[in-house]
Amino acid sequence: MTADSTAGPDVVLFDYGSGNLRSAHRALERAGAKVTLTDDLDRAEGCEGLVLPGVGAFAACMKGIAESGVDRVVRERFGADRPVFGICVGHQVMFSSGTEHGVTVPGIGILPGSVDALRAPRLPHMGWNTVEPGGLDLFDGLGTGERYYFVHTYGAKGTLPDGARAAIARHGEDFIAAVEYGSLSSTQFHPEKSGDAGARLLANWIERL
Repeated sequence: MTADSTAGPDVVLFDYGSGNLRSAHRALERAGAKVTLTDDLDRAEGCEGLVLPGVGAFAACMKGIAESGVDRVVRERFGADRPVFGICVGHQVMFSSGTEHGVTVPGIGILPGSVDALRAPRLPHMGWNTVEPGGLDLFDGLGTGERYYFVHTYGAKGTLPDGARAAIARHGEDFIAAVEYGSLSSTQFHPEKSGDAGARLLANWIERL
C-alpha cells in the first residue's frame, strides 16, 4: 500500500494502522516534502526522513508498530544517524515504556524514561498550549509565545541522555513536549494541527534532511 506526492525531500509517513495520516500527509507536503504514505519497510529504511505518527493508546500503537516491524527500522535508522520524526503517540513510543490503566508496555526504547498519566486537575490535556523550546532546532524562528495543539492524557517524564534536548510544556505538571536526540526528533503535540507555528516546525525538520 503506497501513495506518493511529487516534490521535495523523500519522506515516508509510515502507516501501521494508527495515526492522523491525512492531515499529517498534507502538512508535510505543504512544508516542502515529497511524501509517501506506506507500510513498506524497505521504503521506510531507504527514505531521507521517516515519520512515525500515532493516536490513541500506547499499547495499541506499540502492537501495530511491532506487528509491522517498523520498530526495528526506527532503531536501525537512529543507529545509522538517519532522521526519524515521531508525532503524538509516535513521540511517546520512543521512550522505554508506557503505563496505562496499571499495565506497562515496552516502547521502542531509544529514550529512557516512562510515559505515565499526567497529574492534572483536568484530563485529557486537549487544546492549545505554549512550549519552552529548549534550544531545539525544530523551533528555529519560533518564539516562546507560540501555541501548539495537544490531545493527550499521558506524558513523557524523566531525565534524557547526554546529548538530548527537550522542549517542556506544562499541564498540571511539566512533561516533555518535544525531543531532539541525534537523528531523532519528536513532538507530543500535533504540528500538523498547530497552524503556522506547526508548519514552520515541520519545514525546519524537512530543511535539515
